[in-house]
Amino acid sequence: MPRYYRPTSRADALTALAEEDGRGWPLVGGTDLLVGLRHHAIEPSVIVDLKGITDLPDPITVTDSSITVGPTLTMGQLSRHRVVRRRYPALVEAALTVGSVAIRNRASLIGNSCNGSPAADTVPALLVHDVLITIEALEGERTVPLGDFFLGPRRTLCGRHELVTRIELQRPEEGASSAFCRLTRRRGVDLATVSVAASVDREDNVRLGLGAVGPRALRAQFGLPLTSVDEPAVVATLDRELGVATPISDVRGSKEYRLGMVRVLAKRAVLAAAQRREQETPL
Repeated sequence: MPRYYRPTSRADALTALAEEDGRGWPLVGGTDLLVGLRHHAIEPSVIVDLKGITDLPDPITVTDSSITVGPTLTMGQLSRHRVVRRRYPALVEAALTVGSVAIRNRASLIGNSCNGSPAADTVPALLVHDVLITIEALEGERTVPLGDFFLGPRRTLCGRHELVTRIELQRPEEGASSAFCRLTRRRGVDLATVSVAASVDREDNVRLGLGAVGPRALRAQFGLPLTSVDEPAVVATLDRELGVATPISDVRGSKEYRLGMVRVLAKRAVLAAAQRREQETPL
């Protein structure tokens, strides 16, 4: 059984992780950690509980230009936040698909990103915005664009001796909006077979975040004349841009099924974001 340690400062937590030679594991919500422990997919020597740390960033800080999220912000808190619901509707929709109500009241947004799962629900919705992620070690901190953070399945830039201490989302342009769509095998708690987030600005520039169709969450950016979204040229544009998707076949769906459904969900998400933009209706 792993040891349990509850530090009161970031320095203490980082020291504890550094001393374990890669076998320490941070705990915030624990919704994925506990599953990994139960199935012996994760076998840490020590679990470092971050909830007693007094010098972590606040769960959420709002300014005129951005929103900064700390490690302890839960999916439930995120989905209820008034400013997040207005500025980042796709992120709220994605957070509301995570597990059950009980899970959302424990699972953290940062933890969902740090797992590095290609099927993480909130990551595609983050990727359609300008997002920076800050990684801290005993030697100091570094901040990188979120798109550079993911290296492959369950692999990120955050080492086992480091912590992600904040995610900063830049405020979208006025007149832009977003939407999120997900496909699962069944209703209820399940991993995504395919997920797509889309953002659309006033100039019909589109950003897509794609989940469960590659070794990591993917991003695409292009222009799309949304006044004629059913024209063959528009469908061809989507098909071309979605060429970045390289899904595999597994228990949740075949490669061919995923390739077909990512196109269906991309069009739905783009249309929903465009409609939300025109109606200016926050969640």
